Amino acid sequence: MSRIAVVTGGTRGIGEAISLALKDTGVTVIANYAGNVAKAKEFEERTGIRTAQFDVSDHEATLAACHQIEADIGPIDIVINNAGITRDGTLLKMSYEDWKKVIDTNLGGCYNMAKATFPGMRARNWGRIVNIGSVNGQAGQYGQVNYAAAKSGIHGFTKALAQEGAKFGVTVNAIAPGYIDTDMVAAVPEDVLAKIVAKIPVGRLGHAYEIARGVTFLCSENGEFITGSTLSINGGQHMY
Repeated sequence: MSRIAVVTGGTRGIGEAISLALKDTGVTVIANYAGNVAKAKEFEERTGIRTAQFDVSDHEATLAACHQIEADIGPIDIVINNAGITRDGTLLKMSYEDWKKVIDTNLGGCYNMAKATFPGMRARNWGRIVNIGSVNGQAGQYGQVNYAAAKSGIHGFTKALAQEGAKFGVTVNAIAPGYIDTDMVAAVPEDVLAKIVAKIPVGRLGHAYEIARGVTFLCSENGEFITGSTLSINGGQHMY
């Protein structure tokens, strides 16, 4: 029987690449999405991966959705916390709502998904949680105090939860992508993006499949001795 994985934000960008990569390894994948029904339907028809609509920032909705997935398909063995949003602006211009929504989605979503699935993983003595952080959570970024705080929080969340799961066969790791050629990065003004690329030692943006490769490794049996770690995949942009 194949493992069952939920990939949040799993129908677009990095999430889509992760969903496809996990499917290729024989995992049964459910790709979560929040609101773009047309995109999710197109994704489902094109890939054969089923989707589930719920807002990861909504605690009760997340618990209910994961319960339904387990009732319909089976126990959730793998969680990829990839869902994320941006509401950029300097602190002076940032509204409380822009702060709260990013924290609730990017960081709160990790808590909600773990709360829904970690107890079952622990009881079954096997599980994989991979949280998608960011180079901007490691190094900071002007105009992103909300996003950087949420992504930095993910790295701390990962280390703490890893200690709770280690002796029960549940690994918890993070991946911190650099700038990847997704729609989110494509929205960055061309002159700004050129300056960013100039600071990446390998001289290019990353590709979503390069993040997905890291995820599949951490979710495999080969990754069972790795927990509480953050894998930086950023072309050398930030090393520490």
